[in-house]
Amino acid sequence: MDATASFQRCRFHSAPALPRPTTFRHPRRRFNICASTAVEIPTQYSKVSPKGDLVLARVAEAEEKTTSGVLLPSSAQKKPTSGDIVAVGDGKVGETTQTFDLKVGETILYSKFGIGVTDVTVQGDLHILIREDDVIGTMPRSGATAADIPDLQPAADRVLIKVQDSADVTAGGVLLPDSAREKPIAGSVVRVGPGKREKDGSRKSPTLKEGDSVLYFKWAGDNMETPSGDKYVVVHESDVLCKV
Repeated sequence: MDATASFQRCRFHSAPALPRPTTFRHPRRRFNICASTAVEIPTQYSKVSPKGDLVLARVAEAEEKTTSGVLLPSSAQKKPTSGDIVAVGDGKVGETTQTFDLKVGETILYSKFGIGVTDVTVQGDLHILIREDDVIGTMPRSGATAADIPDLQPAADRVLIKVQDSADVTAGGVLLPDSAREKPIAGSVVRVGPGKREKDGSRKSPTLKEGDSVLYFKWAGDNMETPSGDKYVVVHESDVLCKV
């Protein structure tokens, strides 16, 4: 049995030796992932070749704090959310063969919640398997920090937005506490991804462009903040309500 075949069975729920997968539902898609325990590849295998639209990335080393600016999830999870791509799949999904936008060597950012991510240990190093369209975006370099967020290139149909600060004073001049402030839903588009993947494997060009001022769905996206306090969010283009 080779390593690639093992992952194909894990992905399609037919590997009895692996943890039982969990199904997550999303407005746009359905995720099937394995349990949080990393899949251990036998030591005789030094290479894993992903299939289909999967990307294999070596996970960045975890840090204990975020004060240094390293991109980290919440303190409770203590799990890094970036990694360097070491291999991409063959692009064969159903009856179509798609071209990858992501390339080997690029540093990717992915959801801190682990949705759509399968942890894999290869030769003692933690890796992830993730669909290309589940990647949030690419960072400018390996070991990127929170200071590099403005240079993030969104993936698929995602949009990087610099968030407009919410008002901390009411119209009547009353100072609002943090708990009473509305979550910001306005911002300026910094960068857009290549677009949503169509059924034939091609990309639909995004309608938004750099510099657009937009309103977006209040609870959408992945929020990030630079060491200087600038706030950004990456959302799907469909979560943008309108241009203003």
